[in-house]
Amino acid sequence: MAAQPVPHPSTDKKRVKVYELRNNDWFDRGTGFCTAAFNISEDGQQRDPRVIVESEDQPDRVILDTRICKEDGFHKQQDTLIVWTDPGNGVDMALSFQEAEGCAMIWKFINGIQQQYHSVTAPEDGLSDELAMDAPNPISLPPASMANLAEIESQMRGYSGTANGRDALTKYVLNEDFIGKLIPLVSDAEDLESLNDLHRLCNIMKIIILLNDTSIIEHAVSDECVIGVVGALEYDPDFPSHKANHRQWLEGEGRYKEVVRIEDPQILKKIHQTYRLQYLKDVVLARILDDNTFSVLNSLIFFNQVDIVQHLQSNAAFLAELFNIFKSPQPDPRRKKEAVLFIQQCCAIAKNLQPPARQTLYNNFLAHGLLQVINFGLRHGDVAVRVGATDILVSMIDHDPQMIRSMIYRQLHEKQLPLTDSLIDLLLVEVDLGVKSQISDALKVLLDQGPPPQQEAFAKANGEYAVRATTRIPPSADPQQDNFLNSFYENSATKLFQPLINLQGRASMEFSVQQASMFTYLIEILCFFIRQHQHRSKFFVLNNDIVLRISQLLNCPEKFLKLVAIRFLRHLIGLQDEFYVKHVIEKKVIGPILDVLAKTMPRDNLLSSACLEFFEFIRKENIKELVKHIVENYRDKVQELVYLDLFRTFLIRYDQTAGFSANMDYYIEVDDEPRKRPNIINPKTGALMEHLAMDQAEEEYWNTSDDEDDLQARSGNRASSINEESPNTKPLVDYASDEEGDENLEAGAISADEEKQNDGLRKVDEIPRDVAPPPERLSEKRRREEDEEDDLSKMFQHKRRNSTSASSNASSVSGVLRRKRTISGTRDAGGGPKKIAISLSPNLKSGNGRFDGEA
Repeated sequence: MAAQPVPHPSTDKKRVKVYELRNNDWFDRGTGFCTAAFNISEDGQQRDPRVIVESEDQPDRVILDTRICKEDGFHKQQDTLIVWTDPGNGVDMALSFQEAEGCAMIWKFINGIQQQYHSVTAPEDGLSDELAMDAPNPISLPPASMANLAEIESQMRGYSGTANGRDALTKYVLNEDFIGKLIPLVSDAEDLESLNDLHRLCNIMKIIILLNDTSIIEHAVSDECVIGVVGALEYDPDFPSHKANHRQWLEGEGRYKEVVRIEDPQILKKIHQTYRLQYLKDVVLARILDDNTFSVLNSLIFFNQVDIVQHLQSNAAFLAELFNIFKSPQPDPRRKKEAVLFIQQCCAIAKNLQPPARQTLYNNFLAHGLLQVINFGLRHGDVAVRVGATDILVSMIDHDPQMIRSMIYRQLHEKQLPLTDSLIDLLLVEVDLGVKSQISDALKVLLDQGPPPQQEAFAKANGEYAVRATTRIPPSADPQQDNFLNSFYENSATKLFQPLINLQGRASMEFSVQQASMFTYLIEILCFFIRQHQHRSKFFVLNNDIVLRISQLLNCPEKFLKLVAIRFLRHLIGLQDEFYVKHVIEKKVIGPILDVLAKTMPRDNLLSSACLEFFEFIRKENIKELVKHIVENYRDKVQELVYLDLFRTFLIRYDQTAGFSANMDYYIEVDDEPRKRPNIINPKTGALMEHLAMDQAEEEYWNTSDDEDDLQARSGNRASSINEESPNTKPLVDYASDEEGDENLEAGAISADEEKQNDGLRKVDEIPRDVAPPPERLSEKRRREEDEEDDLSKMFQHKRRNSTSASSNASSVSGVLRRKRTISGTRDAGGGPKKIAISLSPNLKSGNGRFDGEA
């Protein structure tokens, strides 16, 4: 494809950002250089106008390549924006130019193409016919006057029902400045107190705004029109007895405050326009907005905010003057307050920006001293300033917590008061519950040292010993974070949890609302620390007797504080850490939970459910030490609750084991296994011995025959016949020849003589089962008695292999191991003084004995 230059210099590349609307949020596809040109096929027949954006970083990569067609609906917004909808996938796209001149040049090319589409009068092909049919016809509305309002409203509703009518109506409203002609009628109707005319004006304004044209909306929120437009929208016919006060709100001069003077008039205009667009979207039109209008308003707001933030962060003089307010030798409290609120608004706007632009803004703020501003705001007496400072901090933490941690590391290195101390001071004195919640979350994020080890899941999969092994291996951590945590636990942790420590010796457990909420947040933070900072938190909990202090909250009249204390203790035992289990037993804090449960039962409420779940977890996880502690120390209290199966189970387990927790596993599985193995007693010491579980499938394997036994029987019978004919031959233990014979048997290579012998054996096999000789039954009985004498004989298989007859070596070593029990029975089945190594067939094992082994 060859590119033909357009009459204007379109080959000049204009720097631009490409945006794509995803889930009502503008996504930055990248920065590049934009060109507009005709692509002509090689035959020179088809002309294809296109807009192409090549990447700034990678010139060979094309960020955008879109064809200009009639359905795209390109629109120019402000001086540097071009927006359109891709007809292929319906995605809204936008180009944000660095300079207005480049935007105007590209728009001139696009607008020229669109005018060609709409000005086609002589159809040449099917596409031209379609363009001619879809071209909007010019319309005309009655003059804007009080007498014609009903007719104007009726015609506008008719035009807005079709796509062509909407396009024609949009052009008419813009060309005739119809909004400007309607605005004076609002004052006239108010003077005449004509409510019907005011309702019609409101409907007309709604129809005009819902045309979803950016030019109309920008004109509606301009300085000369905005008051008249919102004045007409105050009289909503859906609420005829009510009147809004939009004009009073927007006319308030005191709402716009300039902390530092902004010299650029375009930026000032965009600030005012953005505020009015947000008010229009969130207040005036919130009830009637459709998706298209909502998207158009969001797009205008977003691109205005991008321009405002980029101007502010690139203006070093502005930032220096802004942050010098907090360094001035003559402090101005009012101006400092307004500066904090201004920075809060900047951070709120930055949430909608792409991460790189947001990162640049935060870096510029931090370089100019943002942490000092946050410290000032957190300690301010005005709640609005404290909320603003908290919002700034939370916004930055949400974006990049490591950035704030780095600043705290630098503060510690410079021996300054860290930011966490300011957060702690505010948490302890703040009365606003929303601020408390934000500070609590901020502390947890800043003191988070990474994902914790999954101890509970690991314990369920590998047992508690695996968990103990993993806890002995400390996770790798950042040295700076370690120093930060050490400093926190040495200097700040005691101050943070001082209200809990001060509960020692307190008789009355009645607290104010602020104190009670503070305990809630402190215990939530403490649970997080215990989960994340294992060794440091253990020392802190032990050194300050935290468990006993929190258990005092079980005596509070407020139920939610009792629930907080139970949740903390449940968190401790849920870790299944031996340290915390022993600590809970040592402090005897389970007794107060039993008291709470006894008082609340038999009522079913959240408090009783929490208590029951606490003890159910102990039973389910079989925490032996806690079961023993509960029964031994609180048997009377448990006896009162014995009507519950949970506590009756505790007593039964304890009584059956006589307090020995070593054998409690035997009784914990009563419901799962109906039959239990007998205990094994060491005959020397009289103590319980470890019982090894035997696999039932393995037992069946040893007690039954297999195909290899049949082959071994054939081999044994063949050896017996040979021995009878040649008694002076060499011993039968010839491993090489026997293995070859086994292989030949398995392969089916059997000689004719062997076939005859096997036929004879098969005849003998036909002996009825009821005439089996007594020696076979006697040997089977003796073998069973030997197996019952010692249950541990299965653990020492090699001893039995040593006692096997030497004739069993006729098979391979692996065959001996697998058919140990069969050969052992064969040894006894001979019945005579002379024994030949043979292997019994399956029929013999089932009772068809024979005396082939006798010489």
